[in-house]
Amino acid sequence: MLLAFHKPFGVLSQFTPDGSANQTLSEFGFPRDVYPIGRLDADSEGLLLLSNEAKWNQQLLHPSRHVEKTYWALVERMPSLNSLALLRDGVVIDGKPTLPAKAVLLDPQPMVAPRDPPVRVRKSVEDFWIELRLTEGRNRQVRRMTAAAGHPTIRLIRVGMGRLTLGELAPGTWWEIPADVAQRAL
Repeated sequence: MLLAFHKPFGVLSQFTPDGSANQTLSEFGFPRDVYPIGRLDADSEGLLLLSNEAKWNQQLLHPSRHVEKTYWALVERMPSLNSLALLRDGVVIDGKPTLPAKAVLLDPQPMVAPRDPPVRVRKSVEDFWIELRLTEGRNRQVRRMTAAAGHPTIRLIRVGMGRLTLGELAPGTWWEIPADVAQRAL
């Protein structure tokens, strides 16, 4: 079984509490014995896959598979062509360069539902959505990459893994992906 979940802001990618005020996955009515495949930080939103089959973990997360993860990041200020090139070429995080990524300014800018709580708004700094496609998954990688390029991320949504996308799935809801669809999505 493979499930797609639209993880809202403020939800941990785990079933047990960590002592914070964040909700856990146990509050969303998942079938027994499923576990998250990968993770999203509590302050990130979007597509989180869950399964009760170890094969999905291997197929989606093993570095040799190079499964692309797609993120929309709301960043401060319009990224220049040089900033986008830096993101594409890779930045150094903890002394090690990131793998090359795909980075584009989304044009037109997407209409994204407001977040609860809302993101901070600064009157003197405009925000722009960019899309990043990565094949690795380091801790807080997108946020660290955009900050290194001079454009801090203020909202982050994972919109896809492989060919599986978030689509119109509402925050806090999930659905079971049919087996034939899941196999074609990798």
